[in-house]
Amino acid sequence: MPNNIFYTLQKSSYLDQKLQAYADTDYYPFHMPGHKRTDKLMLPSPYSIDITEIDGFDNLHHPEGILKEAQMRAADIFNANSTFYLVNGSTCGILSAISAALPRGGTLLMSRNSHKAAYHAAYLRELETIYLLPSVTEFGISGSIPPAHVAQALEEFPQTGCVFITSPTYDGVVSDIQAIANITHAHGIPLIVDEAHGAHFMFSEKFPAPALRCGADIVIQSLHKTLPCLTQTALLHVNSKRVEESLVKRFLDIYQTSSPSYLLMASMEKCLRFMQEEGLGQMAEFTQMLSHLYKKTESLRRLKIFDKASCTPENCFDHDFSKILISVGTTGLTGKELYDSLLQTYHLQMEMSSGHYVTALSSLMDRENGLKRLFAALDDIDHKNRFSDLDNPDQLLTTEMIYQIPKPGMSISMAMEQHTELLSLKASTGHVSQEYIYLYPPGIPLVAPGEIMTGKLLHTISLCQEQGLSVEGLEDMENKKIKVVKM
Repeated sequence: MPNNIFYTLQKSSYLDQKLQAYADTDYYPFHMPGHKRTDKLMLPSPYSIDITEIDGFDNLHHPEGILKEAQMRAADIFNANSTFYLVNGSTCGILSAISAALPRGGTLLMSRNSHKAAYHAAYLRELETIYLLPSVTEFGISGSIPPAHVAQALEEFPQTGCVFITSPTYDGVVSDIQAIANITHAHGIPLIVDEAHGAHFMFSEKFPAPALRCGADIVIQSLHKTLPCLTQTALLHVNSKRVEESLVKRFLDIYQTSSPSYLLMASMEKCLRFMQEEGLGQMAEFTQMLSHLYKKTESLRRLKIFDKASCTPENCFDHDFSKILISVGTTGLTGKELYDSLLQTYHLQMEMSSGHYVTALSSLMDRENGLKRLFAALDDIDHKNRFSDLDNPDQLLTTEMIYQIPKPGMSISMAMEQHTELLSLKASTGHVSQEYIYLYPPGIPLVAPGEIMTGKLLHTISLCQEQGLSVEGLEDMENKKIKVVKM
């Protein structure tokens, strides 16, 4: 396949044509969605099953028949008290869970490396936010949230009404949810877990224990991230009475579309049926292929692959090894250069690049040929000479360098409601931001509204841009100006 495929695709004026042209190439997906562009579910033509709430097909916002039964079956599969279909992704589940768990103006203790949806919930509900900074691994990525830090924060901030943890993280790092749940419940408050990347945990003992089994009160999972389901499909599980289920339903009615896609709901039901009937065998084959890949990568000399065995329980309680993290090691490359090389030379589309590593997402729908292509590419890169002019490996951006907790100036909601002043980024030092700045993916804020801009933060943003990382969030698409609270 010629390397000018991107030029060919760009010539297409229509999305459907561009998608079809891309599907006809040999580019292999190490990214979401988890079905990996294979039609194992054998759904009918999308047009033939795209309907509205006609007779006999129930209503997601008032389920009494087929959709009620489907959600009850999902709850049985995941051993939850009740389960709700989400057709607006995990985003609407996070918004609904936090909104239901806390009154307006309440206090949320949350992991700093949470998805922007959690921050949006804090804005909409005018919450005070207290942040838990993850530990850091030797690999240079965010690790687990130490239970001791949760306990300490709850002692220091007794007004906290809910704890929100992201586990697994975008990199697959899992926190000790059982210990955190015990601490949280001892204070009489609920624990919400964003397990968007862990819907597959339930189906194999090779993966970390699911949050529902560890005592979380509400768990949100994206089916489309790691299982064979269409994009935008997710589940919200309620697992206790610490959050009123009626409130969860109320906020789902607010945040979720009033015209839910029957195509998406059909793919969810078929995905779960597939996992029930064939998932055990498929997962066994998948984990065996993964283990074989990891064994082969032990021969790499320059590139480094994240291995849970190299972590301590304190900084990485557990890890989902379907998230393949590839550090540039001593190749002389940056994360973005490694990402580009895998894409342009080897036609392997990674999920994301960071300062010093790339992430390849795998799922039970991966083919052995795809994993073989990945290792062959890594082995080839590993044996090549330096590609980069980056002379000092210390210039590589690690997660610890990128993500810090800026000094708070005011709450998110208060900052968003103030009068605005538009400044150049360079002139914003000392001002309170009214905007988010984040790397996407994964969408974790470097700075959130209400936090104070600093020279160190601006330097980090500049380094991210220099290394080709995708800095987003500002209204100014050129990332030169920022809205701040007017003094």
